[in-house]
Amino acid sequence: MWPALPLAEWSDTRDTLHMWTQIVGKTRLALAPMVNHWWQVPLYVSARGLTTSWMPHGEAGFAVEFDFIEHNLEIQCDDGRSWTMALAPRSVADFYEAYTAGLRSLGIDVHIWPVPVEIANPIPFAEDETHAPYDAGAAHDFWRALTQASRLLSIFRGRFIGKASPVHFFWGSFDLACTRFNGERAPLHPGGVPGLADWATREAYSHACISAGWWPGALGSPVEEAVFYAYAYPEPVGCPTAKIRPDAGRYDAAMHEWVLPWDAVRNAADPDAAVLDFFQSTYEAAATLGAWNRTALERDETPRSK
Repeated sequence: MWPALPLAEWSDTRDTLHMWTQIVGKTRLALAPMVNHWWQVPLYVSARGLTTSWMPHGEAGFAVEFDFIEHNLEIQCDDGRSWTMALAPRSVADFYEAYTAGLRSLGIDVHIWPVPVEIANPIPFAEDETHAPYDAGAAHDFWRALTQASRLLSIFRGRFIGKASPVHFFWGSFDLACTRFNGERAPLHPGGVPGLADWATREAYSHACISAGWWPGALGSPVEEAVFYAYAYPEPVGCPTAKIRPDAGRYDAAMHEWVLPWDAVRNAADPDAAVLDFFQSTYEAAATLGAWNRTALERDETPRSK
């Protein structure tokens, strides 16, 4: 349930999955009605992998699911028809061609921007022969890590009665996240995210927020390991030196985020307690430093007699 995820051993598979999930995620972006902060575009952790959930198409609809147990990609229409493709080593270009052909075979006409986002030097999907490795065991372990993170983020989300996002997987940044808001407008975001229009970033960060989540890390980034993370936008003064828990957590100055290594959690005596303590203590630090009205936003969990 808490698998080892040494990034150096599965980074190629991670990068392939990143591109595959972008292709499927862009299908949802093309079809789902707009929701604040782009909440209509993520994928969701499922009992078998990652799913778009139901998406409208005309008067009907369909869903697409990555199955990391049987290692298939399945398009499921709400009239009972389906199309399946094996998840195996194959280039992004081959995946893109097969997937779009599968959509057409079911009468689903979707137009997506065929270039990945939120990465430097993107390769158009139809031309990407670079990303192709797929280690089924690593993909399965990645999904099991997502299930643990999703479970704990859902518990943490329930403690907040203000506006909060679902627990969802953003295929652009390739992370699982849940975000809390205090209701106030945020200062204009400076933008500058590689491969993402500034207006898109500003929609995501239009209001003051504190996010928590899980990311598998990326080679060449400031964090080359799987981590739980938390950050605030705008970031209040004092976050880098704020006291957080547990001791394995730290503030990463390059990322402007608190991070808690996955390995520290999986080797902890009580992994659930370690993660929830990290989420709670980072939220308390950011909310207090940012002068949030915590009394109005947090659930009173004082025990009550029955």
